[in-house]
Amino acid sequence: MNSIDIKDSTNTIKNTLKFQFDISWQLLEFHLTNIEDEECIWRPASNGLHVYKNSGVWCADWPETEEYSIGPASIAWVTWHIIYWWSMVLDHSFGEGTLTRNYINWPGNIIDVKKKIYELREEWMRILTSLSDEDFISTERTKWPFTDRPFYELVAWLNVELMKNAAEIGYCRFLYASQK
Repeated sequence: MNSIDIKDSTNTIKNTLKFQFDISWQLLEFHLTNIEDEECIWRPASNGLHVYKNSGVWCADWPETEEYSIGPASIAWVTWHIIYWWSMVLDHSFGEGTLTRNYINWPGNIIDVKKKIYELREEWMRILTSLSDEDFISTERTKWPFTDRPFYELVAWLNVELMKNAAEIGYCRFLYASQK
């Protein structure tokens, strides 16, 4: 494979991942449209991952297991989870790499949640569009949640995580609407 083939392959991967991201983002935006704080903090079951206020700071539950018995997460928790993994990827791939979940708080209301998620999206897109082809295929920036993989695989993982979380928000909104 020559350098032209590699460049074409990298462009194809970038374009495919951008297309995938755009679809995931559209689904997230759709599910966040017209959502209110009451719906965001509603708990679909008595148990399940949620957010709570501790000394004036909104914190998130941390699952000790991924068993179904833990119950469904609230929209608030799912939005915290988006902020969590995106912040972690940005910090570990392009920052100091010292951020931990204990320093990632839920913003406290849906307006600030959306603002934070949009900020993360803007930073992510700015970084991705400025990455060289070499950085994109290198393993150097892949430090969380896994290592020793090409960076484009981390980008693909992020797209899947975004789609999964968008779907979880949508499903929770269906449950909330059916309770009314």
